[in-house]
Amino acid sequence: MAKRGTLNQEAEVSDINISPMIDMVFILLIFFIVTTVFTQEPGVEVVREPAITDAQLERNSVLIAVTPSGEVWYGGQPVGVSGVKAIVTRNVKENPRMPVIIQPDRGAPSETVIRVVNEAKYASANTPVFFSTIND
Repeated sequence: MAKRGTLNQEAEVSDINISPMIDMVFILLIFFIVTTVFTQEPGVEVVREPAITDAQLERNSVLIAVTPSGEVWYGGQPVGVSGVKAIVTRNVKENPRMPVIIQPDRGAPSETVIRVVNEAKYASANTPVFFSTIND
């Protein structure tokens, strides 16, 4: 009979309380969600030109794509050249040094690309404007 009592005591001791671990996992999950930088993709696939020089840019930036047919896309929707200034102005209010990255397709009309650059510059003189290319 004494052995049964001993086994029950050992069984009770071997129970592990995992509630602090679950709390810690939730805290880590909240931490990673809050610190994640959300990048809004332009919403259209473009074929980019390779570049000789390159630089790593911030993940938090305004991405604007220009398609071969001359359409301008932002956030998965066509916005046109006239919508670029409003988009850049809205995003620059949050961060005045937020870069604008233009992703022109290999066959995009140069006139449209230049107009997009000008609209981005008109929105804010302090906003850096870059072109997205591929590395070889």
